[in-house]
Amino acid sequence: MDAIKSNKKALLALAIGGFGIGMTEFVIMGILPDVATALQITIPQAGHFIAAYALGVVVGAPLLTGLGSKWSAHKVLLALMLWFTVFNTLSAFAENYTSLLVFRFLSGLPHGAFFGIGAVVAGKLVPKGKSAQGMAIMFSGLTLANVLGVPLGTYLGHHFSWNLSFMLVGIIGILAMSSVYFWMPAFPKSSTEGLRKDLQVFKRVELWVLILLTTVGTGGFFAWYSYIAPLITDVSGYPESMVGYAMILAGLGMVVGNFVGAKMAEKFSPMKAIILSLGMMSLVLLINTVVAQNPIAILVLTFVIGIISFTVATPIQMAIINASKGSEMLGSSMNQSAFNMGNASGAYLAGLPIAMGYGITSASIVGAVLAGMGVLIAAGILVNRKKHAIKNKIKRLAFK
Repeated sequence: MDAIKSNKKALLALAIGGFGIGMTEFVIMGILPDVATALQITIPQAGHFIAAYALGVVVGAPLLTGLGSKWSAHKVLLALMLWFTVFNTLSAFAENYTSLLVFRFLSGLPHGAFFGIGAVVAGKLVPKGKSAQGMAIMFSGLTLANVLGVPLGTYLGHHFSWNLSFMLVGIIGILAMSSVYFWMPAFPKSSTEGLRKDLQVFKRVELWVLILLTTVGTGGFFAWYSYIAPLITDVSGYPESMVGYAMILAGLGMVVGNFVGAKMAEKFSPMKAIILSLGMMSLVLLINTVVAQNPIAILVLTFVIGIISFTVATPIQMAIINASKGSEMLGSSMNQSAFNMGNASGAYLAGLPIAMGYGITSASIVGAVLAGMGVLIAAGILVNRKKHAIKNKIKRLAFK
């Protein structure tokens, strides 16, 4: 009984860390004009802070996971939260464009490693067969950040000072660090094989296909989410004050979808859950383009898209962990890099037709296409697995 309570606290520690990471990743989008004004730069220049963080995630995920392979998992998580806390707090005291750009990059480095290692640890903190639920609890921190942390940070940034937003992230980092220190049980080394052998995982073709799947498939969500503000104001006709409420609505959907996705991964296989999730995402994004001018329908769909978008998080994390046997934490962290590449590529690709004059709803069409491509990639993986299974069966029969 005590062990169960202890494991629940350990999962809560991972969720608190996820909350802090989710807040720092997305709050910058809400306070971008405030940061630009304070540092006397343009909004496009301030957008570099988003790109710098994403680049930090892509670089840091394999790098810090690899460097931490000789330590026990709970110590690596503690070190990652310490790094996170230090550089997010320093971001609050940045006085110019260059210093904040550097701090944002350094703040992003532990993101992928924390979620990558945390996903594997979460799977070990729950009873056998319930690893999807463990991962969902960890990711719940990220989804709740969009409902509570980001709106609060945006409010502080708008009405007081953008520096307070990052100071709040630093405080959450201290809370997460303390939680990991006191509640996380001891684990063996992060790597069971050693870094040199861990790197052999990158020779597996299916791992790279899954990384591509994450980048392309989740890019569909980010193609829509990146342009949610002009969709709500310019297309649906709401005032700017409604954007914040719409984002909270999407965040509530993500909270629900996170746990629905975990149930899907348990009921079906992770790959089948991914196909179902991305297929639904493609469909609702197409519907979104048709009804976007209806002010009631757009809010309903914002919540629904939020649900569907996060049903893919746990299944895709499980799929990549399964494909990285022996080097699960390194493979798992790479999936976080792929999520951020999906963020960048989805926003960029969706912006192209808008720049060409096709309207804001064209972003949702791009998102539907990307999610549909994700379905095709996932289906291709399943077909390839069946081919290998048939070949192996024929070989066994031949030997008999």
